[in-house]
Amino acid sequence: MDVGLILSNILNPPVLAFFMGMLAIFLKSDLEIPPPLPKLFSLYLLFAIGFKGGVELIKSGVSQEVFLTLLAAVLMSLLVPIYTFFILRSQLDTYNAAAIASTYGSISAVTFITAGSFLNQLGIHFDGFMVAALALMESPAIIIGLILVNVFAVKQEKSEFAWGEVLHEATLNSSVYMLVGSLVMGLLTGEHGWEKLKPFTQDMFYGVLTFFLLDMGLVAAKRIKDLQKAGLFLISFAIIVPIVNAIIGLLIAKFIGLQQGDSLLFSVLCASASYIAVPAAMRITVPEANPSLYVSTALAVTFPFNIIVGIPLYLYAINLFWR
Repeated sequence: MDVGLILSNILNPPVLAFFMGMLAIFLKSDLEIPPPLPKLFSLYLLFAIGFKGGVELIKSGVSQEVFLTLLAAVLMSLLVPIYTFFILRSQLDTYNAAAIASTYGSISAVTFITAGSFLNQLGIHFDGFMVAALALMESPAIIIGLILVNVFAVKQEKSEFAWGEVLHEATLNSSVYMLVGSLVMGLLTGEHGWEKLKPFTQDMFYGVLTFFLLDMGLVAAKRIKDLQKAGLFLISFAIIVPIVNAIIGLLIAKFIGLQQGDSLLFSVLCASASYIAVPAAMRITVPEANPSLYVSTALAVTFPFNIIVGIPLYLYAINLFWR
C-alpha cells in the first residue's frame, strides 16, 4: 500500500485535530468543547454537505448511474444489519446483537465528510448525488434492527413496538431531517442559492470540521476504557466488518461504473458505523442493549480506523481495481 496516501490523510488538518483531541485526554489536559457547540457543529456540517449535494444533484440529474447507486445504498443498509446480526448473535444476546448490527448497517456522516475532504485535498472529483445516498442509508438499519429484536427476542413483550414512534425516530431524527431538508433546499435554489450561501456553506466548512473532529477526538479517547467491556471479539468485529463492507461496496461501485471519487465515498458509507443517530434510537427502543458496547465499538474503534487507515486503504484498492 502507498504510505503516501496514509500520510496525506493524516496530515489533513481535521484529522490532526482528531489526534490532538485524543492526546489531550491521554495527557489529562482540561481542554473541552462546551456542550452545545458539538451539536451545532454537527448540524452545520450536515446542512453544508446536504445543501451542496442538492445543488450538485441538479447539475448531474437523475441518470441510471444515480438511480443504481441510490438503490445499492438502500440495499446495503438493509442487508448489512441482517448478516452482522447473525455473526454477533453467536457471542451476544439478541438485544446487543441487534443494536450493534444496526450501528454498522447505518452510516457516519462525519466519516463521509472526512473522505470528501481527503478527495478535495488530492484533487479527485466526486458527485453531489452521493449525499443523497448518505441520507438514504441512515434510517433503514434502525428499522431492520428493531425488526430483528421483535422476531428473535425471548421476551414476548418485545414483540410489541410502538412502530409509529420507531418510524418517526428513524426517519425524522435531527440528522436525517437536517440532511434531507438542506438537500431539498439545494435542489430548489440551485446555483443561485449556492452563490448566496457560499461564504457560509463553503468558506467556513473546513474550520468547523476541524473543531468538530477535535471534539470527536476528546470523546473517542474517553470511550477507549469502555472497550474493556467490548472484548477482543467486538474489537476485531469493529475492524474486520468495515473492511468487508468496504470491499462489497467497491465491487458494487465497479459494477455500476462509478468513478474513483464516488466509489471511495460509497465504500466509506458501506464501511462506516453510526455513533449518533442509531445510539439515540436504540436507547429509546431497545433499552436492554448496553450502550457502552455499540457506542464504543463504533466511536473508539471503527471511526478512528476509517479516518486514519480505512479511507486511504479503500482509495488504494480503487487505484488498483480501476486501472
